[in-house]
Amino acid sequence: MPPTPLTRQVAARILDYIRAEQVATGTRLVERTLADHLRVSRSPVRNALRLLADSGAVTEAERGGYTVLTTDHELDLGEEPADDADEAIYLAIAADRLDGVLPDRITESALTRQYGLTPAQLNRILRRASSEGWIERLPGYGWEFRPTLTSARSYADSYRFRLTIEPAAILEPTFVLDRPALEHVRAQQQELADGAIHELNNIELFNINHVFHETIAECSRNEFFIEALRRVDHLRRLVEYRRSLPRESGVVRCREHVEIADLLLADRRAEAAERMREHLSTVTAEKTGS
Repeated sequence: MPPTPLTRQVAARILDYIRAEQVATGTRLVERTLADHLRVSRSPVRNALRLLADSGAVTEAERGGYTVLTTDHELDLGEEPADDADEAIYLAIAADRLDGVLPDRITESALTRQYGLTPAQLNRILRRASSEGWIERLPGYGWEFRPTLTSARSYADSYRFRLTIEPAAILEPTFVLDRPALEHVRAQQQELADGAIHELNNIELFNINHVFHETIAECSRNEFFIEALRRVDHLRRLVEYRRSLPRESGVVRCREHVEIADLLLADRRAEAAERMREHLSTVTAEKTGS
C-alpha cells in the first residue's frame, strides 16, 4: 500500500528537522521527541520513519527504532523542488513577521494570496518554518507565529543572557563531555574557518553555529541551562536571518569555536569557560554595538 499524504508530509517534516537541527549521522531518532516537536501523534511518526528507512534517509537501529543514515537526502513527495523563489519568499515572510506586518495568527489562504504561492510552495515553506520553530499549526485552523525578538534592546539582552549562562554551563558539576558530538560540531566549525563560510547564507550559518553552542550546553546535563539556550536561539532566529557578521569576522569566530572545542576535548573546562566568555563578549559587541 502506498504511503498516505500524512505519512509523506510527516516524513518531509522529519527531514526538515534533521537538516535544520544539523542532526549528526548515527543519531538515534526518538519517536516521542519527534511527535512532540511536530505536534502529531506517534503513529504517523512511526509510519514516516518507515518511509524514510525505505528511501535510505534513516536506518533501523540494532535495539529497535531508527538512526540517521544521511543528512543529504531528498524524499520524492511528488511535488516540484524548492528553488531560489522559495528562498526569497521564505525570507520575505520572516522579515514581514519580524517587522510586525503579519499578525500572530494567519491562514494558509491568506499567505497564498499575500505572497502569490502555489500549493506546493506553501506546503514547503510552512514545513520549513515549522521545523525551524517560528510558526506552528493551530489545533483547529490556521497557523500561529511563535514569539520572537522584535527590538534591538531585546536582541542585545539575549546576548548578555548567553554571556551569563553559556560559560556557567561548562562549569556545571554535572558536565559530561559528549566527545563524538563535540568532535562533529568542531569539524563543522573547522570547515567553515577553512573557507566554507563564504558559501553559506545567513540561515545555514545560524543553524550550524547554534548547534555548536547547544551541543556544549547539553553536556552540562542541566535542563534549565539547555532549555534556556534553546529558547533564546528560537527567539533570535529571525533577527539572525538578516543580521550577520561580515564573513571575514565570521572566520575568526569559527576559529574561536574550534579553540573552545579543543579545550573541552583536552578536559580544560575552566579555560574553555573563560574562552567562551571572551568569545561571546566579542560577538555581543560586534552584533549589538554594546
